[in-house]
Amino acid sequence: MEYIRQLEIGTKLSVRTMADELEVSEGTAYKAIKEAESTGLVSTKERIGTVRIQRRNRESLDRLTFGEVADIVQGELYGGAGGLEKTLHKFVIGAMELDAMVRYIDAGSLLIVGNRQGAHRCALEQGAGVLITGGFGTSEDIKQLADELGLPIISSKHDTFTVASMINRAMFDRLIRQKIMLVEDIVTYTRHVETMRLGETKGDYVQLAARVGGTRFPVLDERGRVVGMMTAKDAEGEDDGQPVEKLMTRSPITAAPNIPIASAAHTMAAEGIDLLPIVDKNRKLLAAISRAEALEAMRYAGKQKESGETFDELIGAGFRLKEEGEDGADFRYEGRITPQMSGTFGTISEGVLVTLMTQAARGLIRELGKRDYVIESMTTYFVRPIQLESEVVIVPALLEMSRKSAKLEIELKDPGGTAAKALLAAQLIDPY
Repeated sequence: MEYIRQLEIGTKLSVRTMADELEVSEGTAYKAIKEAESTGLVSTKERIGTVRIQRRNRESLDRLTFGEVADIVQGELYGGAGGLEKTLHKFVIGAMELDAMVRYIDAGSLLIVGNRQGAHRCALEQGAGVLITGGFGTSEDIKQLADELGLPIISSKHDTFTVASMINRAMFDRLIRQKIMLVEDIVTYTRHVETMRLGETKGDYVQLAARVGGTRFPVLDERGRVVGMMTAKDAEGEDDGQPVEKLMTRSPITAAPNIPIASAAHTMAAEGIDLLPIVDKNRKLLAAISRAEALEAMRYAGKQKESGETFDELIGAGFRLKEEGEDGADFRYEGRITPQMSGTFGTISEGVLVTLMTQAARGLIRELGKRDYVIESMTTYFVRPIQLESEVVIVPALLEMSRKSAKLEIELKDPGGTAAKALLAAQLIDPY
């Protein structure tokens, strides 16, 4: 791992070369590369190979690298591997004469063009990368120039329109993911986590609990993997000499760093736990998150703008809230069923109906309880098909709400009357 860390960004790695240089087995080199890939030190790209990369923050994910573009368009690298991890700030489609094209090309841009070798050279000289569409290649001297300048030249089998569409879709997906708060966004990997080790005793647990003021500690094996959880309930009534491996709860609930905060908060609330260990794919402890930290993050996330362009938001975009009376007495959503919502037989899709009803329920809970929720169960009754272009009204009614849960009845009406109904039970998330 230290060998990989000291490599320059853009250096290509291979199992055989690494094994020979370090005088280790190829199996050891392979494991090191895989661990480095999981921690973001290297990236393996099809038709390109394994390359040393710079770790990127989620805040910068809206800026694509040349290597990521190569992945998106299923491209093949012809030269300039050292620049794969450079970020680009602009795309230029070369659909004009070379003299006119030069005005738009600058350092950090990517020229998307066909088999025009003059344009390839011009782009590289201006500090830009090149994406060749249509499956064409380029000359050896241009490949050599790309290597010298550290600017990637990539070839994709797709045409220019398809390539532009693929990149555009990937950037939209990226923006949506960036706005979803993950566990890794709030945990501090350098913060010390109080743990216990196999071989320690209940007496050690009592001393640790008294020293730090906690009652729940992950139990680690000799390799740093989480193998149990030691709690006050496990220790109650036991002798001080009892080893923790006989008292602990085995195979405890853990979470990966890349899961949404909402999922972690729901898990802790549902299981009644106050501390959730964060582990890698080998169950090695990375950090820990408390229920208070998760709920605080949820309150912050609840104040952020919706991510937009997800299917849920697109479905509910045409529906407007109409509220009459006090305390949500006449809380309703009104909107029109568009052709995009159609199912197999030309009527509204059942999945779209469920989405519309859950969105109405969320709106009511946010309005009355100033909270959000995760669904525990939902029973839906489809009374009859709803025709396209119909004007519909969705009326959520609160049946019961406590500090931790809520039950609602949701009715969807079209011009013919009630078309669908649902009963929804939800677990509430603390006020945001």
